[in-house]
Amino acid sequence: YIYIRREYAVRIRIINASWRTANNKAADFMDAGAEGEEGEVKEGEGEDEKVEGAQGETSKTNETELARASASGEAQNKKANNMKVPTTFNEMFMFNGAVMGFGQSAWMNIVLDQFDNIVMNVANSYRLQEECDVCALVMAKYRGTINLGEFKAVMLASLRSLVPKDWDGDHEVAWGWLWENVERMLKNLMGKPQVQEKALERLIMS
Repeated sequence: YIYIRREYAVRIRIINASWRTANNKAADFMDAGAEGEEGEVKEGEGEDEKVEGAQGETSKTNETELARASASGEAQNKKANNMKVPTTFNEMFMFNGAVMGFGQSAWMNIVLDQFDNIVMNVANSYRLQEECDVCALVMAKYRGTINLGEFKAVMLASLRSLVPKDWDGDHEVAWGWLWENVERMLKNLMGKPQVQEKALERLIMS
């Protein structure tokens, strides 16, 4: 019992630490983006003041050239934003899913929406079961083939990309253990919501 408790405690700490690392990277990226936007606003204000101060001396040709340069700069900024590398777990998951050929597996988005709550409650088995129950209810409305093993493959690939320095064999075991539990709970519930819905409908109508 003590061995099992110790092993599970280590796995839970690894999961929580690596999940925080991924979230911190996303927060750092957002902060850097906000600072960049503030710098662009200040630079834009400085350029406006210079243009206003030189209105009496510049010609219409120069104003046209400034407008073209500004438009060109905005286009370059938009192009750079479009080429932005995925940094959040959801973005990395969607990117890896498309690369691995699972872009058409829309059911993954259902699990992905619930995944943060699942990870944050890994140490609480009752709450973890509740999160899987909610996920299974939503997945019951999905019409198509569901292969839960595909989610594990994309999940691990995404986490390796977001936690490259700390990732090792213990992380593989810990996250694999988490998903095995989640997959088991989801499989136990698959197909049951449809049956329970019919039984509940008969009870209400009687």
